Order: sequence, then structure tokens, then C-alpha cells
Amino acid sequence: MSKLKILNIVGARPQIIKASAISRAIAGPFSKEIEEVIVHTGQHYDRELSEVFFDELEIRMPDHNLQVGSGKHGRQTGLILERIEDVIMNEKPDCVIVYGDTNSTLAAALAASKQHYPVVHIEAGMRSFNKTMPEELNRIMADHSSTLLFAPTNTAFKNLMAEGFRPENMAPYNINNPRIFLTGDIMYDNSLFYAELAERKKHDFLKKIGLADDQFILVTIHRDLNTDDAVRLTSIFRTLAELSEKNGITLVMPLHPRTIIALKKSAPELHEKMTGTGLIRIIRPVSFLEMILLEKKARMIITDSGGVQKESHFFSKPCIVLRKETEWVELVKNGTVRLADADPGKITEAWDYFMNNKEMLHFPGFYGDGKAASTILREIIEVFRS
Repeated sequence: MSKLKILNIVGARPQIIKASAISRAIAGPFSKEIEEVIVHTGQHYDRELSEVFFDELEIRMPDHNLQVGSGKHGRQTGLILERIEDVIMNEKPDCVIVYGDTNSTLAAALAASKQHYPVVHIEAGMRSFNKTMPEELNRIMADHSSTLLFAPTNTAFKNLMAEGFRPENMAPYNINNPRIFLTGDIMYDNSLFYAELAERKKHDFLKKIGLADDQFILVTIHRDLNTDDAVRLTSIFRTLAELSEKNGITLVMPLHPRTIIALKKSAPELHEKMTGTGLIRIIRPVSFLEMILLEKKARMIITDSGGVQKESHFFSKPCIVLRKETEWVELVKNGTVRLADADPGKITEAWDYFMNNKEMLHFPGFYGDGKAASTILREIIEVFRS
């Protein structure tokens, strides 16, 4: 019997990392049943996406790179759609896997479904219920273009049901009769794998930058809604600087140069104050393994990143989210994530609660058993071999 051919689509560094869980499983127990073709759209140009990046994370290089680059949403999505269409036609896969909510996710889902190739959406059913976010539109449209939808959480599974997807659907499955399945989260698979890898390859990283376990708070800020809004950015940084000084605890901020430039421009005195204190450590953007170590060793995490929120739970760390909403609503309901937006009062309240009540926090296994990739591949084989 010939192997099942899977086109694995990634467009940005986080998606490459997500896809690595699938690739590892294919290379292991599924090597005789599945042929994998990795397509990198090149949506995000990143100097770190070099052979060093792939070697460090033990990920194999993509088979195709479409080199689309950055740009406005419409132009970028259109270019990916045009270029990936040719790849799909030439490769003729049994199915096309997409992840999450990027422009690459949307373009690949549309290109495949319009050519009648089944789409598999990993991280299906995630919703922020804020359609002003491009990611929300991308994830909704990808879901409704898919034949097989893998929900990482019960909440995501229920979101799909609320939109008309029926768990009772029977084979044969297709875009008009899709299959929805609760798998757990492949990033939990990855966090377990990469935490061990990070301890091995980056064991001296914290020592090199002068940090001790549980003696610092990790802060990441990268979303446009914060970096491009001078009022929000100033409010966030001023509040964090005051809290750090008041409590005498170090803040570690791996910031993109764009964020630093925005802070300098909007609040030069605040930037000077923050960079002049020993309690605030603004460092270069870190590698994925270094980030995993920072998350694992931090006392608390403050972020506007969806992925970092979830990883905070994997490593049993409380998390303050600098947004009004989150896709990971179960973490808010659980009380280990608090939405603070850019509000100084909410940030302070969440900070005080987490710093004083850490022993009362619990981190249930919302995201599966760390074997989501194998579950996903078994289901793909069953659906597309039948």
C-alpha cells in the first residue's frame, strides 16, 4: 500500500514549531504510513529562520519555500494563494494540513478546498469573538473550508458545535460533511519535548544573563494594538516599571527593536528610566528554546501573546494578559490567567493577586496528555484511507 501524502503548510516561526510535533510523529511511529511534504510560505521574513534555527530545534528544512514575504493582508494572502495553488496541483496530496490563524492558514485552506483537496485544520474552533482581528477571520474561514477539524480544547470543540459542526457526522467525510475531533494541543506535546531539549542545550542561559529561578517576571509585548498605540504602550510600561520598583522584583523583557523604538518615540523619559534601572532587563529577542526556559523558570508571565498565555499554563505559571479578550477562555475561568488590557488598575490588581496567592492556583490538564500529534495522525489515516 502506498503512503498517505500530507502537505504540511507553515507560514511563520510559531507554525513551524507547531508543525514539528507532527513531523516528529511522522518520522517515528508513522514513517511507514505517511509521506510528509513541508511547505513554508515565507509569510514572515525572519533572520532566525536559518539552518541554525532548524538545527537547534531538530526540525527538518521545508521542501518548498514560496518566499512571499511581508506586506498588507490582501496582497500577502493573494500571493500565497497564487503560489501555493501550483504546489498543491503538482504534489497532489491526500490532504493539506494548516495551523491556527495566519494569512498562510487562510490562503492554503482556500487554495486546497477550491481545488477539492481536503483541508485538515489543527487548532480548529479557537475564537476570540472579535472580528476586528484579522486572525479571527482567518480561523473562522479556515474552519469552514475544512474536512477534518482538530479542536485543542473542550471550549474550541463547543465553539465548532455552536457554528453548526456536528460531532455525529459519519464517514465518508468531506467539506460538506466534516469531522470534528477533540485532540488536545500539539503545543503541549512540543512544550514537553522542547523543555527537555532546552535544559540540555541552553542549561547555562539564565546564568549568563544573571537570572535565578523564580526570581523574575517575564514580560512579552509584540501585538500591534499595544506597540502602535502610544497611549496603551506608555500606560503598560509605566505601570510595570512602578510595580517592579515597588516590589523589588526583576522584569525580563525580550523586546523586538520595533517595540523599543515605539517606546522611545512615545515616551523617551520613561524609556530612559526603564533602561536605567537594574530591576528592568530589556534583552534581545530570544530563541524558542531560550523562551521556553524563561517561561519555565519565571515567577509570573505578563504578555499579549496567545501562545505564551497557553505556555504559561503548561509550566504552571500565572499570567496577566495585556488584551481585552483571549482565545484561551478556559484559563481565565480557571483563574490562572487574568485579562488586564492596558488598564493600570487591572494590571496592578492582577499582579497583587498572583504574587500573594500563588499557592492557591491550580493548573488542570486542559490541553491533553502530550500525545496530540499521534492522535491527529491516527485520525488522518483512518479518515483518508477509508
